[in-house]
Amino acid sequence: MPSWTDTLRFAFQPVVNLSTGAVAGLEILARPETGDVLAEARRDPELDGRLAVSAVRAAARKETLLPLHVNVFAATLADLGGLTPLHTAVREAGRLPWEVTVDISPPYTHVPQQALLEAVGALRGQGFRISADGVGDGDVPLRLLTDMAPDLVKLDASLLVRPAAVRAMRTLCEQLGALLSVEGVETELQCAAAVAAGAQLAQGELFAPPARLPAADVYVPPRSPGAAALPRSGPSVRQFVRPAALLPVTASAGQVRALLTGSPEVSGVLLVDAHGVPVRSVHRSRFLLSMSGRYGHALYADRPAAKLGDAPRTVGVDATAWEVLDVVAVGGRDRTSDDVAVVDRYGRCVGVVRLADLVRALAESRVEEAVGLNPLTRLPGSDAITGEVDRRIADGRAFALSWLDVDHFKQVNDGAGFAAGDELIRSVGRALQRSASDRTRVGHIGGDDFLVLADPEGLDPVAVSMLDAPWSAGGRPVSLSLATVVCAPGSVTDHRQAAACLAPLKKAAKSLSGASWVLGHAGLPGHQIRRGADAATPAGFPGPR
Repeated sequence: MPSWTDTLRFAFQPVVNLSTGAVAGLEILARPETGDVLAEARRDPELDGRLAVSAVRAAARKETLLPLHVNVFAATLADLGGLTPLHTAVREAGRLPWEVTVDISPPYTHVPQQALLEAVGALRGQGFRISADGVGDGDVPLRLLTDMAPDLVKLDASLLVRPAAVRAMRTLCEQLGALLSVEGVETELQCAAAVAAGAQLAQGELFAPPARLPAADVYVPPRSPGAAALPRSGPSVRQFVRPAALLPVTASAGQVRALLTGSPEVSGVLLVDAHGVPVRSVHRSRFLLSMSGRYGHALYADRPAAKLGDAPRTVGVDATAWEVLDVVAVGGRDRTSDDVAVVDRYGRCVGVVRLADLVRALAESRVEEAVGLNPLTRLPGSDAITGEVDRRIADGRAFALSWLDVDHFKQVNDGAGFAAGDELIRSVGRALQRSASDRTRVGHIGGDDFLVLADPEGLDPVAVSMLDAPWSAGGRPVSLSLATVVCAPGSVTDHRQAAACLAPLKKAAKSLSGASWVLGHAGLPGHQIRRGADAATPAGFPGPR
């Protein structure tokens, strides 16, 4: 009788980085030619464990250097208490445990949660990465998901029609220190929805179907301009992580040379210790130049490759692109093209980032920002502020949105001239920038209208500095009006609703004389007058405000 292994084949489907378009890993999928071995594996933990081992061995035969994703049912882990044979298979394949992500698949019903958590802890202790698979279309309890603290959460593409749920999962992933991936992406519309919701990774027929040979190229739709506005602090390094080529720190120069010559897409090799911590960084061009020189191979081939490497440049997974540039800027100019290792909280390498990817993304963000700047004040326009409002709403953060303008600005231009009016606007813009903290965004939406986005506790310094300052144009005194709506988590659904709550508060502030400030709360009636008096004809410029 033929064994189940005789009719079992494996296919590889790329996991794609949505920011760089690069392949971040390969999920290994069992494809039985007869029978339903997967249904049997769901009932038989021992069989499921053997499938995982066979998947790793199949990947080794394809000689791929990409990180691997291996599927295991939750019940298997709970029953076996971990997968010791998997660790053995990974080692025999010449791979490192942190290059393998264990995709824990549903069902979770009737799975002993404590046993599952202990098995996850054992796998993580061996160095494996953990992924929660089938979220959104499976039965994983939310509490169990947070207790597992996976490195990756895989959402079903059907959830993309509920963007609020995807954004909420992105927020949870940020709290857990996990990446968010979307499975089953088949259309460009789904891809755009995944990007807009904040997913960093995706896989599906759109990019590349499962195939017997690991895909070298994938299709990633181009992003539309402004599809994902970047925060002022710069995009997260997580968006640009590429798989790292890793070898033990004991590897010889000959082993490194064999890896580089057989993999032209690899720009460098990281030599890591037994725990996956980068020890030395071997740059492709400098290394091969040393090896190809006169007597180079004879001198170095059998010697440790570490002697031809440099101290690695590393950043944490929570770093921003700008922080990576700071790391690159330190040291000799000959190392500007070196890969930068990205490490987790244990110092273990999770991948590398390339300078070209970062520069391209930051340049695009600066071009988009420049297009949106007001030519008079060089402050961003409304799109930048409203985009940040939507991000804070998605993150579940409280915020205060304020509208500031100059009273009787038309009379300023008519009485003092447009040049005096322009100078007043520039002065107000500069003062707003000086008063803003690192967490406050200031925008100029046209004319004499400004937007200020701040944390609720950051309101008073801005209000005091702006309303207490003596303002004038053409020698005539001028006052400012400020209207603020405080939005608690869940009180508004997007920036449009926040703006609608702000509009009546602005009208109320304009009805007061002199410098005024009206504050309200989204979803609650009424408002508070924090500055200003009953309407009266203000000094300097008579008429309506």
